Amino acid sequence: MAETKEKSLSDEKPKPRVRPIVRLGIFLISHSFHFSVVCCTAGVLALFLLPVLAKNTYISENALMPGSASPMLSNQHVSDGNRLVKDLTNPNSKSSETGIESHKIIAQYMLDLGAEVSFHKFHPQMNQFHPLHFFSSPDSGKIQENYSCSSYGINTVGIIRAPHGDGKEAIVLVTPYNALKSGFGEALSLGIAYSVFSLLTQVTWLAKDIIWLVADSQYGEYAAVAAWLREYQTPKFSSLSTPNAEMCPDVNNLFELKGHSISGSKFSNSFRRAGTMASALVLKVRDQNEQFEDTISIYAEASNGQMPNLDLINVVNYLAVHRQGLRVNVEKLWSLLNSSWLKSLGEIFESLAKVAKSLYPKWKFGIPATEYVEGTATLASSLYYQALGVPTGPHGAFRDYQVDAITLEISPKFSLDKVWRNDILLRGGRLIEGVIRSVNNLLEKFHQSFFLYLLTSPSKFVSVGVYMIAFALLIAPLPMVAASLYVDANSSSNCSKGDSSTPSAITDTDEHSIAIRSWRWLNSAKLVFIVHLWGAIVSLLPYFISQIPDCSPTTSFMIWVLLSILSLLTLNSVLASPLACAKATQEKEWALVKSVTISSVFIGLGLMSVINFATAEIGALLMVPMCLLAQPLKLDVRAGTLRSFCRMICNLVLGHIAFPPAAFFLLKGMLDGFGNANVGDFWMWVESLWAWNSATYLFIVEVTYIFSHG
Repeated sequence: MAETKEKSLSDEKPKPRVRPIVRLGIFLISHSFHFSVVCCTAGVLALFLLPVLAKNTYISENALMPGSASPMLSNQHVSDGNRLVKDLTNPNSKSSETGIESHKIIAQYMLDLGAEVSFHKFHPQMNQFHPLHFFSSPDSGKIQENYSCSSYGINTVGIIRAPHGDGKEAIVLVTPYNALKSGFGEALSLGIAYSVFSLLTQVTWLAKDIIWLVADSQYGEYAAVAAWLREYQTPKFSSLSTPNAEMCPDVNNLFELKGHSISGSKFSNSFRRAGTMASALVLKVRDQNEQFEDTISIYAEASNGQMPNLDLINVVNYLAVHRQGLRVNVEKLWSLLNSSWLKSLGEIFESLAKVAKSLYPKWKFGIPATEYVEGTATLASSLYYQALGVPTGPHGAFRDYQVDAITLEISPKFSLDKVWRNDILLRGGRLIEGVIRSVNNLLEKFHQSFFLYLLTSPSKFVSVGVYMIAFALLIAPLPMVAASLYVDANSSSNCSKGDSSTPSAITDTDEHSIAIRSWRWLNSAKLVFIVHLWGAIVSLLPYFISQIPDCSPTTSFMIWVLLSILSLLTLNSVLASPLACAKATQEKEWALVKSVTISSVFIGLGLMSVINFATAEIGALLMVPMCLLAQPLKLDVRAGTLRSFCRMICNLVLGHIAFPPAAFFLLKGMLDGFGNANVGDFWMWVESLWAWNSATYLFIVEVTYIFSHG
């Protein structure tokens, strides 16, 4: 007997040890509710802590050396700029209906400096939605067919060749100018640019070519810059100049310049190019006066959350503050500056910082409450404009070609009379000179500093390694909850089928039955796939609706809604969509459907964080609570408990907030009044997103819109 027992013990195989990482996974899945609460709370708290964790900006590229050389821009250059301003503001320069006289004046001033001058004619482009243009190269646009002689724009381009350069690199200076409706601020921006341009024709340290683009902004600042960039980067060998010259005789008058008749003139009818663009600056001057001091506003956001290299902003900020005495502004959400709850939160963080410093004096944690409020307002603005995916200025056209560019807008404190005009010309010109001189020192493109960051002030930023922590904490519960729901669904199914003591119940535990039950999730995956397919169809419908002539925004929106419902009914009849399986889903399979849906949301948020982090962050704030709380309303009603009732109310509120039209009307009503809200406004807002190829449009339709309906 003893020998038999020893033999049986020796025949038993030792059980394999479970790895610690597997044990941790099992523990988190079994405690998914508590894990979700902790992670979501920590994620929201980390998001509010970002202004506290922001670091001071610093210049990473040593070759930039901002402010190392004394400015060379003198009063003589300012006088040259003043002469151009006077000539442009002369009523005689605006006598032509097409503004040709102003372009002649600007071109003649460039020629007098010895620059290479050319004109670039372009027709206004129609930004239309096309499903194949997302995440692709910049669209060439569609030219309006029935254009007239006055429906073209004229960009004036001047190029200075570097005396010691090889012509392979260039720096671009852009000044938007509308010759038909120009204000004094636009003329002054041209004066600043011309004073710098006249200086750069004389210096010997220039190593990169300088391109001065006077962008005709009568059809929009962005459109003029984008049209010139398309021709610069992707040249077309067929030109529109020939038919235009035949149809519009006034076009020929554009080339009748004094310099054109001079031998050796550098004026050309062909498109002029320089080297690869190292960076670009867009310069503007506001007509309105600032209340406190001369300020300069920096606009950096490009399409789909793209940002220029942080070193470019740091150079401008350093030179403006420490060399020219200008106050630097970045965009803020002004509604948050007067928020009482945000001020209270800042005071709490300030008190905690004092306690932490008393315990450990070397721990530098916390900022004043007022600075926290301003930092949060700036951070929220940075998140909003990056998530929107629409450029905040004409600099966005450069970023589409991977050129670092920003827009600088100078706002003077006093009215632009002669004395203060000279002061703005001098300080603004020296600022542009300093930035160009720093970029001129670079031997390669901007690469040392950050491309992924959020600004909390002109001199503070949050890097990608910090702000991704909040996003990771928010979405961390999703895979755990999906796994927990899958395990619960299978275990409940096994229990319901294994309670009977009959032989038929015993046979249900064989390998074949277990394999069949393990693939039950495919039905739920089919259901989620059909919903996503419906969302893809809904996202493509505006392309066809926009082809309908003379269709108002309200009518377009109603057609979109009707076609969306029709497509859902069609999918229901063809592929057995959610309507056919609603009862079974709510009664038996809802856990599996929720598990697959949460998995798809997790994948979608992860992919969107690579394309546009700000969109993914805002989407996570809305969708993660919905994923965790979502449950069929019938089950909550039948339960009749206080917990189920609260969950039902939360689901209804979150569902309406995440539904894009409802969220849009709610925000518009809060800001402009509900009496001014119109269904056509939502169509116009969405139209602006797809016209700019914003990834937020796809995210709204494919994720938020579908999840709120699913």
